[in-house]
Amino acid sequence: MTRRGFFRFGAVGFAGAAAVASRANRRLPASDVHYQRVRSYVEEEPVSAYHWASAAAYEAFRDLKYGVRLHWGLYSIWGRSGESWPFLAMSWKERQQYQELYRSWNPEGFDAGEWMNLFAESGMKMFAFTTKHHEGFSMFDTRTRVRQRVNWLAPGGPRIEPCDLAYSIMETPFRRDVVRELCQAARRRGIKIDFYFSHPDWYDADFRPYGFHPLQVPSSPKLLTEWEAETKPRLEDRMVMAPDPTPEETRRMMARHRAQIRELLTNYGPIDMMCLDMWLGPAVWPQLRETVLQIRELQPDVMLRARAIGNYGDYYTPEGFVPGSPENTDMPWFVIHTLGSSFSYDPVAANYKGAGWIVRNLVDSVAKGGNFMVGVGPDGQGRFHPTAIAQLREAGEWLKINGQGIYATRARAGALWSEGNDVRFTRTKDGRYVYAYALNWPGKQMVLGTVRARPKSEISMLGYPEPLSWRQDPERGTVIELPPVLQDERRRPCRFAFGFRIETA
Repeated sequence: MTRRGFFRFGAVGFAGAAAVASRANRRLPASDVHYQRVRSYVEEEPVSAYHWASAAAYEAFRDLKYGVRLHWGLYSIWGRSGESWPFLAMSWKERQQYQELYRSWNPEGFDAGEWMNLFAESGMKMFAFTTKHHEGFSMFDTRTRVRQRVNWLAPGGPRIEPCDLAYSIMETPFRRDVVRELCQAARRRGIKIDFYFSHPDWYDADFRPYGFHPLQVPSSPKLLTEWEAETKPRLEDRMVMAPDPTPEETRRMMARHRAQIRELLTNYGPIDMMCLDMWLGPAVWPQLRETVLQIRELQPDVMLRARAIGNYGDYYTPEGFVPGSPENTDMPWFVIHTLGSSFSYDPVAANYKGAGWIVRNLVDSVAKGGNFMVGVGPDGQGRFHPTAIAQLREAGEWLKINGQGIYATRARAGALWSEGNDVRFTRTKDGRYVYAYALNWPGKQMVLGTVRARPKSEISMLGYPEPLSWRQDPERGTVIELPPVLQDERRRPCRFAFGFRIETA
């Protein structure tokens, strides 16, 4: 990037008190575990040359509410859970076999149109796809080249050897760019696009020792902030020591990392989000920061996940849980949570958590001002588990009835997002209507202590054709009468959670 390009988004772009306030409020919560990993070296205040995505992009992000997170890669051939993480516990023989799996990659069941039809019918507004996971296999047509890798079965033990390949899906028998096909299919169905991209790369030896790379180096304790606490315990006796990376290897690593991101942001049209994952270390943060600045030039409105880049991110992802209350931050968030036991394919039907689990987590997330992304992966042939499909579709049926109180809504102010354990609220952007969701059937009455309905207005239950009788009790609040017909669960419009639309006073 030229000096002129680097400073293009300087102080002029942030003139005015409102812009200064916006910068000050866009902060990750201190409790975010992935922020804690990098805050010692990623500056709290982004450099003045940086700008986040636009207000319109943030608004569109907050409107999404529900999406799907797809992990699909070489690990799907063996059907092992945990995506590529099991690689670190494999024997040398297994690692070598794993690295060669690309030679047999031929998922004959993959159909991008079928995937997007399923997601659209299930009520999803976006999808996130693993363009490259930590093991380094690119699921897209990359023109970058890996110049050295590990031979795990070399005489005398594992060693670095030269190579020259893309290590991508275009070098497999399949030879189809699934990222391109998914993008095209998603746009036909109006589904927004999120590219997952792993910062570390365990196949490319230039990337040692970052992100739990199986090759560690004498300088690892200086290069990795998590060396003692995490890297050594995770690798244990399977850690292989290699020479420190040379300046040329480090330069080549960061150049390939940047080139792959550039490919993703220039070859596939407008991208709505980029789900960065893991982190590199403090020694290469200046180069990574430069890459982030270039991302902003390539696609100014792409929403960046905050992993490895701290407050340069546009959003963050609580993983495996819904925050207990709205976070004390203006940075938007997207919960990521697995439907089965793993983000990748799970062959065990009993492990899938159910449509009710999706609905309740979705309602809880949206009530608190966030979004909810359910994680599911196809098998090695590109097909989803029938149980997963059934549960996604069932949640989609719920959304067809209740979606007006989910999509494009906002959280109520302060602590008004809930009443007790069983009621969650959302509101329209203009504040005219409040939606109350009962997570359990309320019985003969729905009593809302924090809502005052507009006099003589109608209160409705989503999916039920008749307006409901109600009254304003000066002590209890809004009391909604539920007719006898609805006491029979077979005659209710939906399951799992029950929505009520109230015009407020």
